[in-house]
Amino acid sequence: MKRVAIVVLNWNGWQDTLDCVASLQALTYGNFEILVVDNGSTDDSVAKIGRAFPAVTLLQSGANLGFGGGCNVGIRHALAQGADYVWLINSDATVDPAALTALVRVADSNPALGSVGSVLYEADKPGQVQLWGGGRVSLWLGRSNHCVVPGPLSFISGASVLLRRAALEQVGLFDEDLFFMYWEDTDLGFRLAHAGWQLAVADDSKVWHKQSASLGLGTPLLDEYATRSCVRFLRRHAPVPAVSIALVLVRMVIKRILIGRPDRLMAVLRGYRCA
Repeated sequence: MKRVAIVVLNWNGWQDTLDCVASLQALTYGNFEILVVDNGSTDDSVAKIGRAFPAVTLLQSGANLGFGGGCNVGIRHALAQGADYVWLINSDATVDPAALTALVRVADSNPALGSVGSVLYEADKPGQVQLWGGGRVSLWLGRSNHCVVPGPLSFISGASVLLRRAALEQVGLFDEDLFFMYWEDTDLGFRLAHAGWQLAVADDSKVWHKQSASLGLGTPLLDEYATRSCVRFLRRHAPVPAVSIALVLVRMVIKRILIGRPDRLMAVLRGYRCA
C-alpha cells in the first residue's frame, strides 16, 4: 500500500480546517499522514488546531506564502519523509471516507498518471457537482472553463489533487515565484502534460467544497489576484500572449462595467499592472 501524505493549507480559517481534518481522520485508506500547514495566520489558528489534533503534524510557513508557496511547504516535507503520493485538499472541504482509496486506485492503475482529481460537490448542496476534477483552458481566448461532467482536462484543481512523487520530482512543485494565488494548479497541469504525464479523475472520490472561502466570491481582491495570475500564465503558455491577454482584459473590463462594479474594475487593472 503506497504511502500518502495529505497536505491541508490553513490561512485564518481554523474552523473549516478542523472540519476538514476530522473528515480526513475517518478515511478508510490504510497508509496516510495528515500535514497541516499554517500559512502565517493571525487568528490563533496554530493553537486551536494544535489543541484539537495534537497527533497531526502541524507545520508553520512563517508568513503568508500564497496558495502555491504554502502547499510547497507541505509537499517538500512529505517528499523528504518518503511519501509516494501527496494529496492536496483544501481546508474548506470535507471528504468521503473512501475518497483517498479511490484516488490511489486510479493512480496505481496507470504509472503514466501524474495527477488524479476528485469529483467536487457543493458543500451546501451535497448532490450538486461543483467540479469534475478540473478544467480546460483555451490558450487563444485566455479562458479557463471548469468541467462538471467527464471529459478531457487541461489541469486538475488544487482543491483536491493526488500528485505522484516521480512527477513532482521531474517537473517541480507549484511556481510560487510566479503565482501567489490562482492559476498555479493550471500551470502545474500544463507542465505535467508537457513532460508527458497524464491527468485523470477518480469519479468515486467524493469531496464537498465551499467556494472561495478565503477571499469570498466576487471580491476586488479576488479579481486582482486572479487577473495577475492569469496574465502571467498566458505569458508563459499562450502561443501569442498579447492576443490572449487583450481578450481576457476586454472581457473582464466589460463585465465589471455592465454589473456596475467600478471597485472590481480597478482591481482588474491593478492585477494587470502588477503582472
